[in-house]
Amino acid sequence: MGLVTLDLPTPAQLRGRWAAYAAIRAARGRDRTCWADVPVWHFDDSGGNWAEVHHLGAGRAVLIGYDHEYSETYYGPAAEEFGEDETDVLAGAPDWWRPVVERMLAEKEYVGFVYGFDGDGWKRADYSAEDGFRSVGLPALSLEKTRESIISVAREAPGLGGSAPSPAAIEALIAADGDVTEAHVTAVVGAGGWDPAAGAAAARRFLAF
Repeated sequence: MGLVTLDLPTPAQLRGRWAAYAAIRAARGRDRTCWADVPVWHFDDSGGNWAEVHHLGAGRAVLIGYDHEYSETYYGPAAEEFGEDETDVLAGAPDWWRPVVERMLAEKEYVGFVYGFDGDGWKRADYSAEDGFRSVGLPALSLEKTRESIISVAREAPGLGGSAPSPAAIEALIAADGDVTEAHVTAVVGAGGWDPAAGAAAARRFLAF
């Protein structure tokens, strides 16, 4: 059975968006929900739903995650625990996907989706069950979602005094592609109350890839 090709942003396209959102979360003091730690980019919604990109070198990456409400692909221990038929999310996948999955299972995480990137697009196993990827809510999937997510967090910044963040400042933060400065963050959240240095540091961790 062959793999299914997916229409998703490349890791290079994801980086600036993911880093920008991580910057605002970290500036607010919520850095454990969105971060980069070589070689992993992480996002979670603080409610048990998560997604990560694991960079494997040579242009390869694995996107893995789980939505506790909508992932109906019961893989590995989850199939036995929930008494469901197993979906083999690694069917037809190359061997280099497997270590990432085994690592997450060893950390007692459920796995709902596993996508591989080899420089020629993202692919997944061929199955019909809902895997939960879209419902996880990863902001970096689109510029629009990234903007909306940044606004949702930044509108609470004391430095804005109740005003909406500057659209131009948000665009500049995303366009920095991880090479974020304190000035980028301050332009979005205003001065005072939050920590732009922490935001810039969080975003710059995405520059490793």
